[in-house]
Amino acid sequence: MSVLDRFSDIIKANVNEVLDKMENPEKMIDQYLRNMNEDLAEVKQSTAGVMAEETRAKRLVDENKAEVDKYAELSKKALVSGNEGDARVFLAKKQELESVGAGLMTAYAAAHENSIKMREMHDKLVSDIEELKSRRNVIKSKVAVAKTQETINKTTAATDRIQGTNNAFERMEQKANRMLDEATAMADLNKEPVDEAKALEEKYGKPGDSSVDDELKKLKDELGL
Repeated sequence: MSVLDRFSDIIKANVNEVLDKMENPEKMIDQYLRNMNEDLAEVKQSTAGVMAEETRAKRLVDENKAEVDKYAELSKKALVSGNEGDARVFLAKKQELESVGAGLMTAYAAAHENSIKMREMHDKLVSDIEELKSRRNVIKSKVAVAKTQETINKTTAATDRIQGTNNAFERMEQKANRMLDEATAMADLNKEPVDEAKALEEKYGKPGDSSVDDELKKLKDELGL
C-alpha cells in the first residue's frame, strides 16, 4: 500500500460511525482525538517529504531548462562567429538535455500531483480534528446531562421507595393506635362496677371522735348556736 493510499484510508474514516460504537463517549472521544493527532503527525511528516520531492523535481527541471537555454545561445554565437561545427556540438548537447528534460518534467508532474493530494489530505485531517474538538465539548455536555438525568432517575426511585416506607410506617402506627385503644377499652370493660352506696357507707359509717363532738357542742352553746 502506497503512502497516498495509507493516508487516504485515514481521511475516509467515518467519525460518526466511530462515535456510534462508543461505550463511553466522553473517554472515547478523547482517545479518538489522540489517535487522529498521531495520524496527523505522520501525515505531516510524509506530506513534507512529498513536498520536498516536488521542490527537488522542480529545481531539476529549472536547472535543465537553464542548461538548454545556455546551449541554444552558444549555438547561435558559434554560428554568428562562423563556427558551424561548434554550433552542431552545442545543438547536440541542447537536444540531449531536452531529452533529459522531458523525463524530468514527467517526474515533476507526478511529484506535483502527489504533493497536491498529500496537502489536501493533510488539510482535511486538520479540519476533521478541529471539527471533532468543537464537537467534543458538545458530546461531553450531553454526557454530563445524561449522568445528571440518571442521578435524578435514581433519586426519584429512592424517593418513591422512601415514600412507600413512610406509608407503611403510617399504616403500622394506625394499627398500633387501634390496638392500644382496643386494649384500653377492654381494660375499662374488665373493671368491676362501683357500688356507690357502699362507698358512701364507708364515708359516713366511720365512728366519730366523741371528744371532738363534745367540744363542738360546747362551742355552739357558748356562741348561742
